[in-house]
Amino acid sequence: MSAVQLHQIRKAFAGTEVLKSVDIAVTDREFMVFVGPSGCGKSTLLRTIAGLERSDSGQVLIGGEDVTDLEPSQRGVAMVFQSYAHMSVYENIAFGLRMIKLPEAQIKERVQRAAQILQIEQLLERKPRALSGGQRQRVAIGRSIVREPKVFLFDEPLSNLDAALRVQMRLELIKLHKQLNATMIYVTHDQTEAMTMADRIVVLNQGKVEQIGTPLELYRTPVNHFVAGFIGSPKMNFLPVTVQRTDTAGVTIGLPGGAPITLPFSADGLKTGDKLTFGIRPEHLSESSASGTQGKLTGKVVVVEHLGGETLLHVNLDNDTTIQVKGSGESTTVDGQSVDAGFGVRHAHLFRANGEALKRLQTVEASAAAA
Repeated sequence: MSAVQLHQIRKAFAGTEVLKSVDIAVTDREFMVFVGPSGCGKSTLLRTIAGLERSDSGQVLIGGEDVTDLEPSQRGVAMVFQSYAHMSVYENIAFGLRMIKLPEAQIKERVQRAAQILQIEQLLERKPRALSGGQRQRVAIGRSIVREPKVFLFDEPLSNLDAALRVQMRLELIKLHKQLNATMIYVTHDQTEAMTMADRIVVLNQGKVEQIGTPLELYRTPVNHFVAGFIGSPKMNFLPVTVQRTDTAGVTIGLPGGAPITLPFSADGLKTGDKLTFGIRPEHLSESSASGTQGKLTGKVVVVEHLGGETLLHVNLDNDTTIQVKGSGESTTVDGQSVDAGFGVRHAHLFRANGEALKRLQTVEASAAAA
């Protein structure tokens, strides 16, 4: 078993608390991604699991064993760093095994097996300077594989690669996870990496866990304004709105331009005049209020971005707020054109002044699940 459990992890540097009572349970063989903005504590948390940082309080358990006070070498984890000695690929991968005085025959067997898994057998005699960025990343992973750890830890391993190579390496890491059938914890600030790779995602902000869930759970049902804005690309559109009425049908708000719409959310604790934030993703807005849409946002297009397979419209609304609308690659909309961006209420979100997401009424959740 290689499950990882973090209980009430706290850590401060120079009096500033960077991890605030963090509780996370990573299941055996799961690919979990820690994601969040710079300075949110995700790398510190990973280093705490590895034993490279000691928490001020709390527990780290790996495979059910309390490793809080153990040295990094005793924890059964491998952290993937992209740094190299001026040795051949073979010697770089074998270095850690030689440090623990493993027999040479066993070292050779493990290195060859790792090279085969990573498809770098033909590179074993090369020096790091003769490798591409992607090949160097494979070597870094190879150094971890040969140690046969319980848990693999990745700290933003793709950040130095170009965009095309990052996509390729993401796919390779997903395949590697399936092939090794191992527990992997991966840190990134890139929510696209998190969405495409993770079994589950931990969203961190200012040292706290905001939400833990599958990529689709975080995308569809963010628990607060922060998660809604962080997950998704382009990011969710947010508009300030005011409660006009509440009843059993939900919450009626006034959209920019004055058009009222009733959204199926619990009105618990709300009253007329309360300020809320309305959220809708660019991909859930159509370029016109077609059939099947219950609401619309009217405005004037100020910028059109043609991206090939899709078109991104930047639309200035009546309240002088700019939103983004994702259209098809065949869109003929031009700058200065007026548009009615339609949306379905099942894709709408409402957030309280403190950022908390309003709960969707059960009838709507059931119909959305059925659809």
